[in-house]
Amino acid sequence: CLAVLREGAMEEVAVKRLLPNYDVFDEQRYFQPGVGDPTVLTVSGQRVGLVVCEDAWVSDGPTSQLRGVDVLVAANASPYARGRQNDREAMARERAVETGAVVVSVNAVGGQDELVFDGQSFATDATGTFARAAALTEAVLFVDTTDHQANELVAVPDPLAETYHALVLGTRDYILKNGFRSVVIALSGGVDSSLVAAIAVDALGPSAVRGFALPSRYSSDHSRSDAEDLARRLGLTLEEIPIELAHGSLAASLSLVLGGEPTGLTDENLQSRIRGVLMMGISNATGAVVLTTGNKSEMAVGYSTLYGDSAGGFAVIKDVPKTLVYELCRWRNAEAVRHGGESVIPENILTKAPSAELRPDQRDDQSLPPYEVLDPILELYVERDATAAQIVAAGYDAALVARICGLVDSAEYKRRQSPPGVRITDKAFGKDRRMPITNRYRGVERP
Repeated sequence: CLAVLREGAMEEVAVKRLLPNYDVFDEQRYFQPGVGDPTVLTVSGQRVGLVVCEDAWVSDGPTSQLRGVDVLVAANASPYARGRQNDREAMARERAVETGAVVVSVNAVGGQDELVFDGQSFATDATGTFARAAALTEAVLFVDTTDHQANELVAVPDPLAETYHALVLGTRDYILKNGFRSVVIALSGGVDSSLVAAIAVDALGPSAVRGFALPSRYSSDHSRSDAEDLARRLGLTLEEIPIELAHGSLAASLSLVLGGEPTGLTDENLQSRIRGVLMMGISNATGAVVLTTGNKSEMAVGYSTLYGDSAGGFAVIKDVPKTLVYELCRWRNAEAVRHGGESVIPENILTKAPSAELRPDQRDDQSLPPYEVLDPILELYVERDATAAQIVAAGYDAALVARICGLVDSAEYKRRQSPPGVRITDKAFGKDRRMPITNRYRGVERP
């Protein structure tokens, strides 16, 4: 509902009629649609129609009953996704043409679980937007609906800036609104944990962020030095807990039932799970939330360890593809330099080959295609709902497409057990993309 308050009293209540039940919305589970004619009131001689969110998104919907009003006010809790603001303003122009009114669209600001509400409230007439508030921050915007003027028309942010600040806001609100005050991060010297650390520091301040290096027998010298350099640049504390002692002890215990020391994937995952246990132990002892560092590309194909690197309380970049991780890191560095500082993420982290360092000389591209190849396929399959045949028709190798789609399908059980994290795309894992785990059907023929 949208309540109208005048001189200390509630004068009108506008109710929502159309209840969305797609993407992140489950409103038909919890609410009944409003009934009756749309609410119209008079303010300073102008007729003002009131609608709530979805009622303004549908052509010939409730707004069609408001033709002839002077102003149409739409109250929204419209979640952020990259490029969403252009869609909102295009929709509002359609309503302005339909009703002949100035459309004032007011949007919430803040994070709630996976969702980020990015504000960017605006006013438009049939010719275009003439008022817009800033993104991802609360603001008061004054609009003259008779002369179609306003005190502010903020430009839509650069996509990388908008995405980065959405991740910061989503992280800050999840931590603080749930009563926590600090976070801990396992810093591997890799690009993913570096981006998460930068976001956490920007969200909470360096004093609320503790980093932990958890080196194993396979950790390279540059991983340790890169993590130290990152911590220095961000101003956060970095502490080291070698895992070799635990690794050896657990491997010896497993050898009693395996008939020998664990090898291969078993040994690799053992290291990751030792790190997960240690990070959760620190969380229990300090009350700090563990921020996981897995990205969307890895989550899509299951390139993670259940109860290992996936163990934690909030997954900051779970909806950020690996190629975008690099873009956001470079944007953050450029911003730091633009404001007179040094880059916050060391260049060596951005140029070295990605590796989990769970075996000698391991690299991500030994298990996966290059991320520049992988991410476009994942976007088509996961976010655009393209079939494998359609992806092949778009020019991708059939065997590679079959392999990637198969990995996505088989990793659903891992994703189901992952912590929540900020949603920045139209189709995030979790609320958006809900697939069964037990499912004989496969959407792709295996070569």
